[in-house]
Amino acid sequence: MPRYDLAGRTVVVTGSTGGLGTALAQGLRDRGANLALLDLHPEAVHAQARTLGGENVARGWRADVRNLRSLQATMDEAAAHFGRIDVVIAGAGITTMAPMATITPAAHERVIDINLNGVWRTFRAGLPHVQEQRGYLLAISSMAAFVHSPLQSSYTASKAGVWAMCDSLRLELRHLGVGVASAHPTFFHTPMLDDVLSDPAGQELWGGNAKGIWKVTSLSKVINRIVTGIERRANHIVVPRKITIVAKAPELFRPVIERLGFRRRTIIRAIALASSTGWHNPEAINRHETKAANEL
Repeated sequence: MPRYDLAGRTVVVTGSTGGLGTALAQGLRDRGANLALLDLHPEAVHAQARTLGGENVARGWRADVRNLRSLQATMDEAAAHFGRIDVVIAGAGITTMAPMATITPAAHERVIDINLNGVWRTFRAGLPHVQEQRGYLLAISSMAAFVHSPLQSSYTASKAGVWAMCDSLRLELRHLGVGVASAHPTFFHTPMLDDVLSDPAGQELWGGNAKGIWKVTSLSKVINRIVTGIERRANHIVVPRKITIVAKAPELFRPVIERLGFRRRTIIRAIALASSTGWHNPEAINRHETKAANEL
């Protein structure tokens, strides 16, 4: 398949001021793409647009992935501003670290609504414009779609759901010339990972992500793989390549991964350390609660 040249195309990115969103926006801009940047925080997203070159090539909007009308209005404005939308990237996402027995229902439901329903709303709002260009929809899923860790049932469920949803939508939209993909990176350095590493339960469960199968990969590698995957109109983007076999054969390899990565005594200790709000760090709690309040 010929390379899907991003130069001059318009790419929408939700969660654009987050750790992944910021780096991904720069990577797309480096390829010549025009950027419609969507985030909850207007000052941050407008500053991001200025940094990336200003309104002719990058413009920011406040948008809420928990509100379909908000997304539809923003997509329409972005299409009017740039004249087209070719690619939509659903990148907004959050997580928690707590077992089902003690996590607050609000914390669980917030993850599902942003990570899974938010992708659906983003795609629904962007599809009419992407369809006109026979373009491409991409959801940022995770390694967690096929490696289901304890204390993160809402997160793993949401990411597995995104994976399945993209596979279903690909079948629905292929006759229209629209590509649909999910991206599955492993751990990489972002504020979200910082929350995991600073939480006692997260530290116990993942061991600081310093070595072994949970070792952190570089953000630059993640961005390069995602951008290259878009240019190839790939169906699945897995980072790093070495975990691709785990994604391809989850039922075969999951027992091995669980034995190596989640020992019984480690899980028990992590459960004892976990907070019912999903985080021990008040700053992490405030970040997620503020985001949820702004999105209602």
